[in-house]
Amino acid sequence: MGALDSLAAYFRFGDHETDLETESIAGLTTFLAMSYIIVVNPVILGEAISLEGYNTGEVTQMITVATILSSVVAMLVMAFWANRPFGLAPGMGLNAFFAYTVVLGLGVPWQVALAAVFVEGIVFILLTAVGARRYIIELFPEPVKFAVGAGIGVYLLFLGLQEMQLVVDNPDTLVSLGNVATSAVAALSVAGLALMLVLHARGIRGSIVIGIIATAVAGWLLTALDVVSPGTLTPPGSYERMTNEGLVSLIANVQYDFTPLVAGFIDGLGMISDDPLVFVIVVFTFFFVDFFDTAGTLIGVSQIGGFLDENGDLPQIERPLMADAIGTTVGAMIGTSTVTTYIESSTGVEEGGRTGFTALVVGALFFLSLLLVPLISAIPQYASYLALVVVGIIMLQGVTDIDWQHPAWAISGGLTITVMPMTASISNGLAAGIMSYPLVKGAMGEADDVSMGQWALAVAFVVYFAIYFAVDAGMLSF
Repeated sequence: MGALDSLAAYFRFGDHETDLETESIAGLTTFLAMSYIIVVNPVILGEAISLEGYNTGEVTQMITVATILSSVVAMLVMAFWANRPFGLAPGMGLNAFFAYTVVLGLGVPWQVALAAVFVEGIVFILLTAVGARRYIIELFPEPVKFAVGAGIGVYLLFLGLQEMQLVVDNPDTLVSLGNVATSAVAALSVAGLALMLVLHARGIRGSIVIGIIATAVAGWLLTALDVVSPGTLTPPGSYERMTNEGLVSLIANVQYDFTPLVAGFIDGLGMISDDPLVFVIVVFTFFFVDFFDTAGTLIGVSQIGGFLDENGDLPQIERPLMADAIGTTVGAMIGTSTVTTYIESSTGVEEGGRTGFTALVVGALFFLSLLLVPLISAIPQYASYLALVVVGIIMLQGVTDIDWQHPAWAISGGLTITVMPMTASISNGLAAGIMSYPLVKGAMGEADDVSMGQWALAVAFVVYFAIYFAVDAGMLSF
């Protein structure tokens, strides 16, 4: 048996009706869609993390290495233990909460914040090992499970259109249509999206990858030809750095030593006792948001991949859950915030990714990006986000699984779908559906159909939001 046959047997390509080429393209697609985190996460965490004797650029590069390594660890677990095509990395939203709310807002030392993420990861590992996370996720009402995919789809659409500058801020209506005549990003994005949609409609394999790369290359060419100024269609500062220093020089100067962040984490463990109440609340918030964001992403992406059973559950969900738990724990130890499953994984699933080999390809590309961080940072985010628009449209098909004639299904499913994009949060959408379902069932005289676990889950969300709003309003201060 050759190496390719061994790979196919290990990842069960035959069982999933896939092959090496399809899985590889899917992995590349997911990587291109989520690689922005390699650049964005260090910028956000760099606002909160400072190290004596190191400048901002050196700290940013340390966090970049931590971001990549934590993602690789999580994806190795996803590939070889879970055998699922999901990409993982430090999560957007949670990194902002880490930097702006916990460290800069509450004044918690960044070292202690890393310790809180570590504790969250340990709790996740324990809960996953005993099956508690799976039990809680399976308590989600059926209409919520079937609505998650469509909710994430609308969320992806909104994110993609915003990054393409086709949806822009408006003081009167909150958002409005962007102007392709005045925005070079919007004009190029429309052209790139049209190419991607045409290729996808014609069934061209790799259509999403082709669209991303073609749009990114067009942006750089238009900049090089002086059609637009540097920074308009290229990431800020990247064109100047490439021109002045050259790619080889930029790669050679990347800082790979992240041991000061590890030392900071160790210091943070010793500082927990300084203010244990704040520490517990920080851990609770990280835990709650990450738990439901990950659950929603897994269910939503699994829906378009056809992985869910007749009850809307993902078989052996504890295995992909263990990947984010281990990634979070390791990530905290080396200097980054919570690792979670990425909704951008849906791009690779749409390209045909069905096994852990897709995740392995994503992890390998993340690892290789250690050598090519400047090149990865040269991909404009609007080019990557074209994929979110295409996949978002495809994920809307999930609405057909909802019984819109049943009030409990329509209300809880409808709230799940709409609250996600309107609040830019998967967990908020889940909360709306989970809290509304038992109330509507009760109003219909069908309270007996609601399990005690579902009532408990709804109450847990009420408690979470009570604490969250109290802290946000300054009613609870430390």
